[in-house]
Amino acid sequence: MSERNTVLRSMHDLGLAAWFGGSLMGAVALNGAADAEGGTWRSAARIASVGWARWTPVNAAAIAMHLVGGSGLLAANASRVGTQKGVAASTIAKTVLTGAALAVTAYSRVLGKKIELASSDSPEAQDKAVKHPIDTDKAQRDLARVQWVLPAVTGGLIVLNALHGEQQRPAEQMQGMFQRVGSMTAWPGMH
Repeated sequence: MSERNTVLRSMHDLGLAAWFGGSLMGAVALNGAADAEGGTWRSAARIASVGWARWTPVNAAAIAMHLVGGSGLLAANASRVGTQKGVAASTIAKTVLTGAALAVTAYSRVLGKKIELASSDSPEAQDKAVKHPIDTDKAQRDLARVQWVLPAVTGGLIVLNALHGEQQRPAEQMQGMFQRVGSMTAWPGMH
């Protein structure tokens, strides 16, 4: 029950911290600074696009690290997931939220890339933008909403991670396993 998984846990937690922190910093600081200092829509979009383009590889590495760490922890704790009451439900919730965070991340990157191409001075980017025209007003509105969804969802993952930490306390493990066994052996209709 007290097996250590320090490397996996570190990968999981550091990856999630970077994913959450980067999305929150981007929404609050990067996008806000670009709007305040850009002057025009095109300039503001270019400033934000440069920042997000620099963050994308770091974010991808953080997400990959989180997923590898999380998968390893799930494998290491598979018996607890199956035997301790409440752990399967929180694991399913975490999996669903992780999928949502991945989808929101991908969607925001697609929108951001479209804005990047539409606002670029580069002839190559302008050619791509002409070949794949977008409604920049709609893309900006969607990005304005999505920028707050991602920190909310990854923040939810941090809360569920805290719950998992609480569920790993020895007293919680024993109580959860006894409750699980009790619920499996109870007579129908008895509580």
